[in-house]
Amino acid sequence: MHPYLKEIISIFNKHRDQKKADGAKAYLLHQFEFFGLQTPLRRSLSKAFYKSHPIKNHTELSTLIKECFAQPQRELHYFAIELLGFHHPLWDKKTLPLMEWMITHNSWWDSVDSTNSNVISKFFLKYPEHIAAYTLKWNRSNNNWLKRMSILFQLTYKKNTNTTLLAAYIENTINEEDFFIRKAIGWALRAYAYTDPKWVIHFVKAHPNLSPLSKREALKHQ
Repeated sequence: MHPYLKEIISIFNKHRDQKKADGAKAYLLHQFEFFGLQTPLRRSLSKAFYKSHPIKNHTELSTLIKECFAQPQRELHYFAIELLGFHHPLWDKKTLPLMEWMITHNSWWDSVDSTNSNVISKFFLKYPEHIAAYTLKWNRSNNNWLKRMSILFQLTYKKNTNTTLLAAYIENTINEEDFFIRKAIGWALRAYAYTDPKWVIHFVKAHPNLSPLSKREALKHQ
């Protein structure tokens, strides 16, 4: 085990709260174990650790992230996701397969969406030349979490949203029955509606086969 991981486990254990851990475990359908750390405390502990334990190369970063993901406690998965976000100066083309690996391991909406907000959306803003190849692969994947990511990676892009890609990726998944894909479609459209409501309204009207969930989410504030 990486010495950094041993140390952060020790730190998290000192703040363990079994009652909160049981509640968090139930909330995520008993898929993961928990220390029972509330988000503000966990982030405060993690941020202090990142600053006092700098990582100098991508190889070590990747190794530590995968070791964190091998642990049963969900807070260590969050720690790994935010660790990668914190070390954005180390990002390069090797980060792409690592991001993909993170989406497809211990996958549930909480970690997948956190990986997007902490890493993926920011990575593609920094390296837009990689957007088309990777997001198209994700959109055509058999993995529903990768499909979800292809729809949501532009969630915060506002006027920089590539609507051609957004439309294409929604159209490619419009008949999917998976709840999280349908929710993602509506969420992505609703987010872009703050920038261009007419585009979103037109898109929804032009696609009557959108699921009721996607339509409801897309037009929630229209």
